[in-house]
Amino acid sequence: MRHRKSRHDDILGAMAEGVVDVDSLAARFGVSASTIRRDLQDLSARRAIARTYGGAMLAHAVPEESLGARSQQHRDAKAAIAAAALALVEEGDTLILDGGSTVEALGRRLAGRRLRVITNNLALIPVLADAPGMELVVLGGTVRPISMGTTGSLAEQALRCMTADKLFTSADGVMPGYGLCEATLEQVSLKSLMMRQAAEVFVLADASKLGRAEQPFWAPLRPGVALVTDAAVEACAGFAAEGVRVVPAD
Repeated sequence: MRHRKSRHDDILGAMAEGVVDVDSLAARFGVSASTIRRDLQDLSARRAIARTYGGAMLAHAVPEESLGARSQQHRDAKAAIAAAALALVEEGDTLILDGGSTVEALGRRLAGRRLRVITNNLALIPVLADAPGMELVVLGGTVRPISMGTTGSLAEQALRCMTADKLFTSADGVMPGYGLCEATLEQVSLKSLMMRQAAEVFVLADASKLGRAEQPFWAPLRPGVALVTDAAVEACAGFAAEGVRVVPAD
């Protein structure tokens, strides 16, 4: 019984890292898929997880980390993703830049480009407000101090009056079949609207974000979205199967 209880704890830990499908959990713990299914059934009965097709996700959200803390994580990967995203920006583009540390890393590389930037990312205001050739539009709304971004009806009302060539967005997690994972309905509502208002959508996500389901709210990905990531090809197979274009960050 103790061995099984210990495995349950380990499964919850693995799911917090983003391992959410039965086959991956079975391989990780060296047991059969049927054993993992029984474990997931037990955890679901305890309301520790929520079952999904082929796997599960945590039933309770993991506490969010601040923007400052996230900016210090996976810095080399974020720099590589930002560089790959920068190559997708053309002079004269109108861009929507969402919140998040990876999008911020891209925004810091845009100074000196002739662009119109629409953003709810407050960390980018001092970087882009007086940049030569830059027209900066800030979406007002309710400030989320933990992420230094705005959300809410005011931001959405303003955004509905604008369209853009490209959206660069990110998330707490990205999963095939679910989309972008966030902590609040307001965040996913704004992200979903951003995707509707942009001709092209680019999701910037390092390898640690793929398959991650720590938060309870989801913004589905529309067809034709591109994923800019440093993750290995195998980790992106589920996205490619859904028609998501993968842009590698070297």
